[in-house]
Amino acid sequence: MNKGKVWISAMRLRTLPLSLAGIILGSGIAASKGFFDIRIFILAVLTAVSYQILSNLANDYGDGLKGTDRNRVGPQRAVQSGLISRQAMKKALYINIIVSLILTVILLKTAFPQTGKTFYLYLILGIAAIWAALKYTVGTKAYGYMGLGDLFVLIFFGWVSVAGVYYLYVKDLDFMIFLPATAIGLLAVAVLNINNMRDLENDRRAGKQTLAVKLGLSSAMKYHRSILILSFLLMLYYTLEYLNSSWQFLALALYVPLFFHLFKLNPAQPITYNKALKQVSLLTFFFAVLYGITLNL
Repeated sequence: MNKGKVWISAMRLRTLPLSLAGIILGSGIAASKGFFDIRIFILAVLTAVSYQILSNLANDYGDGLKGTDRNRVGPQRAVQSGLISRQAMKKALYINIIVSLILTVILLKTAFPQTGKTFYLYLILGIAAIWAALKYTVGTKAYGYMGLGDLFVLIFFGWVSVAGVYYLYVKDLDFMIFLPATAIGLLAVAVLNINNMRDLENDRRAGKQTLAVKLGLSSAMKYHRSILILSFLLMLYYTLEYLNSSWQFLALALYVPLFFHLFKLNPAQPITYNKALKQVSLLTFFFAVLYGITLNL
């Protein structure tokens, strides 16, 4: 395989829409209140993309070192397969960390020209996001191997992404923002849970104690349904509280195919989870886009 294609595959660009859902939703909510800055939006998107690519490369590297991907059902990983050497992947991680830090600083200087406490608080948050991207699978105490991946996804794909970008525009925090932030975070958790249910047997053999491994497949499916139901209820409540247009209910209709995918998951055929991964990721992205648009009609 061409080296360029190998690196693109390792970056797993198909995961980027999910990483942008929170940024788009938080920006749409801020815009509906009269706050929007195209510079902040573009820089927030670029920063989120850099974090996601860093996370994907780190996951490839960390799981490759531990041998976790040896018999995985999903797409082939670069380090485990030998397509990219450990040294080359490690170098790519260092480069990506630097790029992520630079983008974070530029974003924060744009949002907060007068460097102060908020600037440094956000900088710490950015460094924490980089740490979280790395430590999911890298190191002896990788939190993804201890069943904590779901919690960190909720925090960074939901709360930090939606509420964090909202504050960059508004410079104030309405705690009701944590309703849609939690809802979108839970959808990201659902994507991770599908991935972990698919890889459950392989992860168990490799000693990777994801939440799905700890719960078992039957309970993981119940957990999955609960995630989707809670996400919908949070968004429904937020919509009823902040109804700008009846078009917002059109966005909520996207939860119908989100629930429908549950009937397509076949535990006897783990490969069916790959299709569900793509569907839930894209539906989450399109929901964020459509909800953000309908808020501003």
